[in-house]
Amino acid sequence: MDPLSYVLSMMNVESAQPVRLEAGGPWALRFDGYRRVKFAAVLTGSCWIALEGLEPVRVEAGDCYLVNAGAPYRMSRDRDPGTEPVYGPIAFRAAVDGVLRYGTADEVVVVGGPIMLDEGNARLLLDVLPPFVHVPGDSAHAEALHAALRLLAHENSAPGLGAAFMTERIAQIIFVQALRAQAAAGGGSRAGWLVALMDPQIGPALRLMHEQAARQWTVPELAAAAGMSRSSFAQRFKEVVGSAPLEYLLRWRMHAAARDLRGTDRTIHSIASAWGYGSESAFSNAFKRVMGRSPRAYRVGAAHREGDGGPRTRQAG
Repeated sequence: MDPLSYVLSMMNVESAQPVRLEAGGPWALRFDGYRRVKFAAVLTGSCWIALEGLEPVRVEAGDCYLVNAGAPYRMSRDRDPGTEPVYGPIAFRAAVDGVLRYGTADEVVVVGGPIMLDEGNARLLLDVLPPFVHVPGDSAHAEALHAALRLLAHENSAPGLGAAFMTERIAQIIFVQALRAQAAAGGGSRAGWLVALMDPQIGPALRLMHEQAARQWTVPELAAAAGMSRSSFAQRFKEVVGSAPLEYLLRWRMHAAARDLRGTDRTIHSIASAWGYGSESAFSNAFKRVMGRSPRAYRVGAAHREGDGGPRTRQAG
């Protein structure tokens, strides 16, 4: 399994049923910072997305975008709307069958919704994404993206049997395409494993760390896999990934172990052994250092979270 697939499997990625915004005339909506990732795809027309503290970005038909957790933002017809933005969650209460018709006509159609990530491992992804990811319709990933957008538009406008299931899966495909585009963008991204996978020197070493995380790697071994000296590798790794090699390996191991604690009934001793630890106490100390609580407390907390699934907010954009 490739590293991105592995991370996404650790996060139990799901998407809420996407909703559709059809807007026209002078309109503007505002949204609070969100604790998940939101995805959206522009099916027709264009509009502006303005995140707090960033320059507005124009998105048009064929584009998709992600809004990372925590950033309040505005959607509008114009770059500088002359009207006070309406609070999005209130506006979407008027949606009928998952469609909000806002304003005078459907000059722009946007389909979107939240991407649900397991809270225990979400930071692995959220921390390496910028506040806003824009994938233009003419990007290198456009062909696959357009196929997904055509299917999404069809299912959204003329839903048939299984449409809800279909649109949720298409949303996940668009999400992965956006992540691929972000990884390929390289230099404009935050430091982190997603971009590092594309680095010709650090990428091979990083893949080894992901594939054989239980192995007791040394920096010289990883440097050899990258074809670099120890010092050059350590410096380059920190520049690209954002942490030292063995610090990153520890974090990766503990997030993988956290998945086992949540998703299996294996003993803590068994999980510790599987991830390269000879004693449960050494594993527990390492786990608490990274995850902030002991393996046992983490498992109990995860079980409680699974039972607390509340209603999903449905908002496009």
